[in-house]
Amino acid sequence: MSKVLVAYFSASGVTASLAKKLAQEIKADLFEIEPEAPYSEADLDWRNQKSRSSLEMKDPSSRPAIRSKINDISQYELIFIGFPVWWYREPSIIDTFMEAYAFTGQTIVPFATSGGSSIGNSGENMQKLAPNAKVLAGKRLAANMTGQELSKWAAEWL
Repeated sequence: MSKVLVAYFSASGVTASLAKKLAQEIKADLFEIEPEAPYSEADLDWRNQKSRSSLEMKDPSSRPAIRSKINDISQYELIFIGFPVWWYREPSIIDTFMEAYAFTGQTIVPFATSGGSSIGNSGENMQKLAPNAKVLAGKRLAANMTGQELSKWAAEWL
């Protein structure tokens, strides 16, 4: 098996829980994509047009800073990237992550959590930001998936 990474951004802990379970099941390394300035509850209020997350998602060039980097991402052949769906796509911090690395020849599998929204065009968006990688369409996963279900889903690429 090739070296695998599960990288994730989580605002409420739902995506974190799923990402940790996935990494454990498939024996992958785990990396949390943490914002340099953590999001407060008010920042995440999608009903407030002036909240930080609303303003970021309205601005296609928004790239929230990330707290830390992966020293050698080239060691991974397969990278699962998890995130909550924001405004029917990946959060802007995922765009920051995608632009931070070359991802040369690597396969990226997006996965998302959401109360009901699909993953939308996240895979296509992420492919544009990582032209040297093969970014798959990805999938919205149920927050309560078991480890066995996650392993079965991921097996296609392992």
